[in-house]
Amino acid sequence: MTDLWSVLLQGLTASGAALVLLGVKAIFRDKLSPRWQFGVWGVLLLALLWPAGLGGRYALVNWPLLVETLKTALTGDYGLTRVLFPIPLPLGLSAPRTVWDWLYLLYLAGALFLLARYALSYLLLRRALARGGPAGPERLSQLRRVAETYGLPLCRAVEVPGLSTAFVCGVLRPVLALPAGEPVDDKVVLHELLHLRHRDAAWGLLLCLLKCLWWWDPLLWYCMDRAGNDLESLCDQRVLERLEGEDRRDYGRILLSMASRKYARAPGTSSLSNGGKCISDRIQAIARFKRYPRGMALVSVCMAVLLALPLLGSAQGLVHATGIGAEDQTEFLTAMASARLTPCTTAAGALDSYAKAVLEENGIYRALCAPLSLHASLAGEMEAAASGPDPWVHEHWEPDLPGYPQRNYFLYGLAPVDGGYEALLVLPMQFIWGADGAPVYPPEWGNGCAAAQPLRAEEQDGRWVVLPLGGFTVYETGQSPDNLSWLYWGDESLPAAAVYRGEAGDFRLEVRLQTVWTVDNEVQLDPAASFFGSGTGFDSTPKPAAVFEGVQLASFGEAVFTGDEAAKAELHHLGLSVAPMEEDGSRPALEEPSHGAGGGSGSDGGMWASRTLSSDWDGTLPLGGGSGGIDPDRVFPLPEGYAADLYVNGEPAASVVLERVEGGEGS
Repeated sequence: MTDLWSVLLQGLTASGAALVLLGVKAIFRDKLSPRWQFGVWGVLLLALLWPAGLGGRYALVNWPLLVETLKTALTGDYGLTRVLFPIPLPLGLSAPRTVWDWLYLLYLAGALFLLARYALSYLLLRRALARGGPAGPERLSQLRRVAETYGLPLCRAVEVPGLSTAFVCGVLRPVLALPAGEPVDDKVVLHELLHLRHRDAAWGLLLCLLKCLWWWDPLLWYCMDRAGNDLESLCDQRVLERLEGEDRRDYGRILLSMASRKYARAPGTSSLSNGGKCISDRIQAIARFKRYPRGMALVSVCMAVLLALPLLGSAQGLVHATGIGAEDQTEFLTAMASARLTPCTTAAGALDSYAKAVLEENGIYRALCAPLSLHASLAGEMEAAASGPDPWVHEHWEPDLPGYPQRNYFLYGLAPVDGGYEALLVLPMQFIWGADGAPVYPPEWGNGCAAAQPLRAEEQDGRWVVLPLGGFTVYETGQSPDNLSWLYWGDESLPAAAVYRGEAGDFRLEVRLQTVWTVDNEVQLDPAASFFGSGTGFDSTPKPAAVFEGVQLASFGEAVFTGDEAAKAELHHLGLSVAPMEEDGSRPALEEPSHGAGGGSGSDGGMWASRTLSSDWDGTLPLGGGSGGIDPDRVFPLPEGYAADLYVNGEPAASVVLERVEGGEGS
């Protein structure tokens, strides 16, 4: 069983489009041809067939947001309403459990009742036509003459006693029904043969089916009747375009005889709008008849396309709840509904939304990138915080940070894992909580501090979501507390994306790689606010469709002496040079370290260092960190290995390959 809310969402979306179309048609009532007046209803048909809210889109009015808010307010359901099919048919069978299930059953009962009523009406009409006899020779001669004169097709014709006018009945095997024993004007025959040629009975059947599906919506019901009237006016226009002089003037009088009260609006017939109420409107249209120039057809098509673009969905947006108190429940529910309707379409967008949810402690932002199954519990956490003894604003969410972060974040070691991505969220911290619960500030650290949390981004239900893989860990970085933006270039104190090791005599050689992924979050500040400072700042608004702006590849390494003290005493100079192996597995050319003290790095990821050793040497030769940008749009596999040359006392001592012992491919 589907739900009442999807029916309501589809109906409201179509009704909004219908109101716009009715307004436009009123403006251009006497300016555009009946072809346009009927054809523009195709935009409403598309609005009815296009599942409302598909892809988070809405037409003009954000009906999905309204329906989601109303649903949650009335039912407490934080699930996402989805219109899977434009026809709101039940999906499976289950016993109704709520009043909304019963209302949906009432909707289905109404649709089935009308469908049965129309079907019975059509069957009774076919039965009445079956009692008629084939058209006589004289009547057939008239039909052939009119058809040949205007180049129109014919179908089987029957004469039925008691009919007040002629009409076409049936779609697959149409029948032209004529009143028995009564003369029928050639212009009436022309009218019905034009209905036959353009298969207007099929349009009539479609309108009846739509009225069954949307019986509860008086506006859509009215529009179906208007579409039927416009279909008849279009047929009148086609007749008048084929008549001349007195015949054209006489057509309005004959039109009065075509009203059929008995079979008006019968499904599957051309009598859809032959009721007496619409005849006066059609006569007025006939009085305004004019031949429209050929160029108006192109104008009509262009206007219909321009109408269709905004009516079939063109916008989506995120409602940001800021400063909402616990008493403003409606705005809170609206913000949560907006988060459900604004899916993160990229892994970068989901990770960006999560990072900003943590930075801002904003549960609405967290809902953007949280699985839909967690929305109810997430809302409960925010409501509890807002109504507690020390109430927060309603969107407050507690991410269990170990302190207070700066307004920035970095993603370390992003790598594809099991169809998703895993990364380490790194937040530079302003202070951390001490053991006694008091804040500990940078002067007490010596170096800067960062909090890191492992995350996984994956696709669920057509949206990217983020799942924490653990809590936050505090790291003391090698950077100054006042310049933690340098975390963009990597930091040796933070975990590596991959580790490479090898042995060379009495030395263990190691290289550690980090990848640092970033989203463009730079925003221009108000000139007045930035008069004495930078003109740019950090954009704290989530970007659900973000892409990675850039990736930095940072590398660190070292040579560690593992021999005995006697061998160590013989060392007076040490050099090490490393570079990633070529993609084809061949060994690259390595930079030879100088004989003095120094080091450097190259654009190819290579590093080198040399040192004259003192008697108190600690046994380690560090390689300075090298960093370079990577194109985030292409997969960048981390090197399979590193070539390393070790120099001892100014002479080459070993050439080895460091193999990867930790970390994955990366991307």
